Amino acid sequence: MRLGFIGLGAMGKPMAKRLVAASHKLFVYDVAGSAVEELEKLGAHGCSSPFEVAKEAEITFLSLPNSAIVAGVVTGEKGVLSGADEGHIIIDLSSVDPESTRKLAAKAAEKSIEYMDAPVSGGVTGAEAGTLAIMLGAKETSVEKVLLILAHLGKRIVHVGDVGAGNAVKIVNNLLLGANMAVLAEALVLGRKLGLEAGIMHEVIGRSSGKSYVLDAKMENFIMKGDFNPGFAVDLQYKDLGLAVDAAREIKMPLPMTSQAIQLFEMARAKGYGGEDMSSVIKIWEDLMGTRVRK
Repeated sequence: MRLGFIGLGAMGKPMAKRLVAASHKLFVYDVAGSAVEELEKLGAHGCSSPFEVAKEAEITFLSLPNSAIVAGVVTGEKGVLSGADEGHIIIDLSSVDPESTRKLAAKAAEKSIEYMDAPVSGGVTGAEAGTLAIMLGAKETSVEKVLLILAHLGKRIVHVGDVGAGNAVKIVNNLLLGANMAVLAEALVLGRKLGLEAGIMHEVIGRSSGKSYVLDAKMENFIMKGDFNPGFAVDLQYKDLGLAVDAAREIKMPLPMTSQAIQLFEMARAKGYGGEDMSSVIKIWEDLMGTRVRK
């Protein structure tokens, strides 16, 4: 199948590589020419614009940083909609707000182009291994069209509802992820100040009611090693918490716990940790309390 992929960043590049490895004819574009060249060496075809990608492909994937960039890539002068033919499918793997997704889907429908949102969870490791969780927002009648292609990228593909539902459930998921990370950092530094060793906390909490995904994913591999290479970066988690706050504002719902968590990520960004793994927020508490959880 002729596929397009736009956005070859930390998540997009390994996903695009998997599509090339699956012997699909892949047309790629990114503002960073070096990323395109890397994919070309693997057999992909580099393009000069989103227009050119869509002109060549039957299905175009997007993996982009935010709603504004997605909108520009889709509707811009040399965007996907200007190059795509009737029957084309756009699958947005980005984490953006549901309302923007629905508006883009409506514009695509005017040209008989189908738009789906399929945000992913599982980080760079999952993208490389093809084990991502994929939250697909699409018409029920269209799901079968894309399942075999998405299976190259993820092992858990769940149709969560119509267009926009994928991003809605991703917002809820990443709200919990960010809030859990914030409270884990706080708890571990408290334990350290009370004289507990990191290994003991990891062992006991990992078998008790305080166990969580972030404990399993971040404690041993990041926090205890003091290695904060992402992973899932602070900047990305901060963006996702912001999406939750924005969505809640639209429906006049307070999010007091999320608002507290986002401030910790804001402090981490102010300290220059934006490009580090989200677990680096623990350094805020460590510096404040004059201790280190890791040895």
